[in-house]
Amino acid sequence: MQKELKIGLFGFGCVGGGLYKVLQQTPGFKADILKICVKDRQKKRPVDIKVFTFEKDEILANPEINLVVELIDDPDEAFEIVKTAMQRGKAVVSANKKMIAEHLEELHALQQAYKVPFLYEASVCGSIPVIRNLEEYYDNDLLSSIEGICNGTTNYILTRTVEDNKTYEEVLADAQSLGFAESDPTLDVEGFDAKFKLVILIAHTFGLFIEPEKVFHLGISKLGEADVAFAREKGFKIKLIAKAYKDQGRVHGWVLPAFVPSKDPFFNVENEYNAVKIGAAFTDSQLFVGKGAGSFPTASAVLSDISALSYGYKYEYKKASQNGNAPFSDEVTLSAYIRFSKEADLEGLELLEVEVAHKEKGYGYKIVKLRLDALLAFQPQNKDIFLALL
Repeated sequence: MQKELKIGLFGFGCVGGGLYKVLQQTPGFKADILKICVKDRQKKRPVDIKVFTFEKDEILANPEINLVVELIDDPDEAFEIVKTAMQRGKAVVSANKKMIAEHLEELHALQQAYKVPFLYEASVCGSIPVIRNLEEYYDNDLLSSIEGICNGTTNYILTRTVEDNKTYEEVLADAQSLGFAESDPTLDVEGFDAKFKLVILIAHTFGLFIEPEKVFHLGISKLGEADVAFAREKGFKIKLIAKAYKDQGRVHGWVLPAFVPSKDPFFNVENEYNAVKIGAAFTDSQLFVGKGAGSFPTASAVLSDISALSYGYKYEYKKASQNGNAPFSDEVTLSAYIRFSKEADLEGLELLEVEVAHKEKGYGYKIVKLRLDALLAFQPQNKDIFLALL
């Protein structure tokens, strides 16, 4: 039987405003927003001022509200809101991937302790229903890997850099003017955002709760014209890939740029689109593609969670009890392209093998084999190099 939901909404920005519009345009949906908590008292909004509050307890202490939807930017404040809501017996929906990734094990414990559901499909890949599929469709399948293009901002930048023959800096400025990139794009272009999403996906794929600090990430901010020229010459495209897989009882994972060949399904995933590829023992490989960012794609994922809650749905985290003892390891060998300005840039990086060493005026590149733990010790994000997997 469908339960009628009374919603307290935190945040009325891009996604919160989108959710409000989507709910208004979804007839017959048994959910009403009773209160919206915001910070800015002066900002004009296209909704009756009576629905707004500036005090979070007007939502958290309201017994009529049985669902809290958290859509704010501040991860620390978001965690306190979500935690308090669950402690008071309210169901929760969130899209805050940083908050969820940093507190997922504790959030799981809160769900168990207070017997309340917490759904967060919108935190991972916008409109792509990957968490629900991992929880339900792949419940009894033996999952071997999950990888994807999980950040629409970087995918847009990488697409336009090649298609428009512009520099990284030029395309980043374009992306910021179009609203695809923040004024401070660090979380996206340095790979943090994709890493937070991968941490969440690992929990639902392999049953592991991992601190984000344990997952190595490297972004695209050092991308140069030589790297784009190399990709064109070899028939590759450059993508920022988040990947985790299980091998011999261990789970490995990272976020790194990669040169993707034309036969790879990620090759044609362009602009702000996301894609997730799931590998499993009995279903081989399946690909999900959809818009990963923006007001309505993310709001649609939030709406899907609200709809599921109205029918009593919750995550069961079965894989945590089935596979939760598998260790997470960075002891894995990778093949990579490394472009550098001078040989000294690579000092301290332990290489297992150098397959190609190429030099041009002003730069060089090497095709190498190296271990992920050696890359972690080297900290390439602090060096003047661009690295991508091959």
